[in-house]
Amino acid sequence: MYGTDAIPVPGRLADDLLALRGRWMTGENPPDAAPLKGAYVLALCLEDPLAVEIRGADYRFRPGWYLYAGCARGGGGIGARVARHLRREKAIHWHIDRLTPRAARVAALAVPHGVECDLVGRLIATGRYTVPVKGFGSSDCRNCQAHLLAARY
Repeated sequence: MYGTDAIPVPGRLADDLLALRGRWMTGENPPDAAPLKGAYVLALCLEDPLAVEIRGADYRFRPGWYLYAGCARGGGGIGARVARHLRREKAIHWHIDRLTPRAARVAALAVPHGVECDLVGRLIATGRYTVPVKGFGSSDCRNCQAHLLAARY
């Protein structure tokens, strides 16, 4: 289901995400979002340092807020993709699957008809986000340094 009344992330982060003209998604399986195609942004809060291995390389993440932009253009749309990301138990398929189960909080913003590279560009342009790991979540993208951003605040 969608909503704007219960913003699941802190102040400035919420403002930056809402400026993307998306809608918050809540619940394990948001049924009304299923047919929508487009992009989404996951907001993840890591409360403790986290080390993960990706393709033989070790990456360390500091505590704080991270944003991950993804797309959902397949049959399940944004709803199905986000519902998968929100599950703690899942097969590791994408880079982000190494972070979501270990995050203290995960929230999602749906951007129907959006493009994840545009969302990343708009967030980077604010000057409030950095790329913590080059190539994270964007191994098939020729435009972005990464689809995972770390909040500077």
